[in-house]
Amino acid sequence: MSHGKKYRSAVEKIDAEKLYSYDEALGLVKTVAFAKFDETVEISVKLNLKKNHTVRDTVVMPNTFLGEKKILVFAKGDKADEARANGAAFVGDSDLIEKIRGGWMDFDVCVATPDMMKDVGKLGPVLGRRGLMPNPKTGTVTNDLVAAIKELRAGRLEFRADKTGVVHLPVGKVSMDVAKVKENVSAFMTELERRRPSDLKGEYIRSVSVSSTMGPGVRVQFKEPKEGKE
Repeated sequence: MSHGKKYRSAVEKIDAEKLYSYDEALGLVKTVAFAKFDETVEISVKLNLKKNHTVRDTVVMPNTFLGEKKILVFAKGDKADEARANGAAFVGDSDLIEKIRGGWMDFDVCVATPDMMKDVGKLGPVLGRRGLMPNPKTGTVTNDLVAAIKELRAGRLEFRADKTGVVHLPVGKVSMDVAKVKENVSAFMTELERRRPSDLKGEYIRSVSVSSTMGPGVRVQFKEPKEGKE
């Protein structure tokens, strides 16, 4: 793959053989970012997983950086009123299901009460393909709509390992202070550690790198150095 002059210039400022501390790595990501827009900072973590392992969860970032999410809630009666009162952009049941079947997708995240999932499940081919299907594992199938909506509005993000065992997650913006991005990284890494498969032996995290939307990756020293070694 051929890269442009600005990308190649950014690469030259990074030592590909070095493992940087989080502070150094995030500082470098800010320094080498060259796009005219405020690039997103992303972390990529390579995990040591077996085929039967699934790593998936959510994390509420201490420092928000993404725009206001349009939250859609599938609910009826009092629960629908509750969702509206707490800031959901769209609330409904069969009417919304039919609207989505017709091709409408002007929302960012879906939440559903458990009693709605029998009908919402019919949207699997549409919502599932976009990663929008409500799921109890990520707190988006719940009767506690107040808490779910509050967390989503505060910056709750879902993460999951792909088929190659890599987890990608946005953790901030280039314009943010390094300290704030690092707090988001710390919150994510804590949740990721909590999702370590119980039957996994040996190392869980193989490598960590950070990058901006358009920039090259910077490898991170995520393990504590052993005594007597650099």
